[in-house]
Amino acid sequence: MKSDRTFFWRKLHSLSGLIPIGVFLIVHFGINYTAFYGEETYNQAAAMMGNLPFRYVMELFIIFIPLLYHGIYGVYIAREAKNNLSVYKYEKNWYFHFQRLSGIVVFLFLIWHVGTTRVAAAFGAEVTFDMVANLVANPVYLSFYLIGILMTTFHFSNGVRTMLITWGITVNQKSQNFGKMLGIVLFILLTGIGMIAIFAFVS
Repeated sequence: MKSDRTFFWRKLHSLSGLIPIGVFLIVHFGINYTAFYGEETYNQAAAMMGNLPFRYVMELFIIFIPLLYHGIYGVYIAREAKNNLSVYKYEKNWYFHFQRLSGIVVFLFLIWHVGTTRVAAAFGAEVTFDMVANLVANPVYLSFYLIGILMTTFHFSNGVRTMLITWGITVNQKSQNFGKMLGIVLFILLTGIGMIAIFAFVS
């Protein structure tokens, strides 16, 4: 019975990382990428997102609840995992280790990121190009963003690869190699978009 519950919660954890959070990640990167085209373009995109109908309901059920579940349960999984890199230095073991490590880093980064943007907006601050530019003008904050982007894109991209395996989609070595290449392409593409976006705010 316990193993059945564990199986269910782990499947839900996997799914929550791909569908609500993964979709939001891609949309969020897309909005931030508009900064590449200038301050006015970004402000228009940010205002559009801020004025969506049922915004608070969507934020609660599409972002915050799945994110909290994925993050908290992910930390539990990471604590339960037996890291044995000193014994088994295989490639998949490194992926396994860094998936857990990146998940913890991403969870902490998102708490900070939400606090400096979304929570600030709830208290009256306006999410604009200048708001983000003022944040990344601080080299420490810019470093947080760079690390956060790298860890987030790795965690998501590698998560897609592992999800294809755990859900029985890539079952043989050939298909798993395809899943690995898909993860690498996603990582390069999303990291490129994220880096271009964040440096667009740097004057």
